[in-house]
Amino acid sequence: MRERRQEAILSLIEACEIETQGELCEALAAHGFSVTQATVSRDVKELHLYKVRGKEKRFRYACPKQQDGSLSEKHRELFRAGTLGIRAVGNLIVVKTLPGSASNAGVAVDELSLREVAGSIAGDDTLLLICESAEDAAAVAERLDAVVKG
Repeated sequence: MRERRQEAILSLIEACEIETQGELCEALAAHGFSVTQATVSRDVKELHLYKVRGKEKRFRYACPKQQDGSLSEKHRELFRAGTLGIRAVGNLIVVKTLPGSASNAGVAVDELSLREVAGSIAGDDTLLLICESAEDAAAVAERLDAVVKG
């Protein structure tokens, strides 16, 4: 029952903007699950859910890993907020970030699992990505720029 309920929670937060545990209890009840707020609280903790800005509501629950293997919303937001510029230089990509944000940018790039990226090195405010070729670097830089622009 717990696994089915947690699968339902993940489906609900993906489909709807749910801001509070109370809203989540109501949504689960509408789908046939009788739960208490304490049960939902444990589920939120076990699923490692966190809150991100919503489009309709101030905040909403989100899951650390998206089901399709894409960049999680948390890492996407950190990458967007911390990235100042992306520049391909030969087979390298230099990602300039706010001070202290390069490692967050590196985690986001790692989560994308880009086959063109052979490796990365993160400093304080610069992330260096190493690609096989200049063409790969240009393609990756373009993709990362699209993440920043949304």
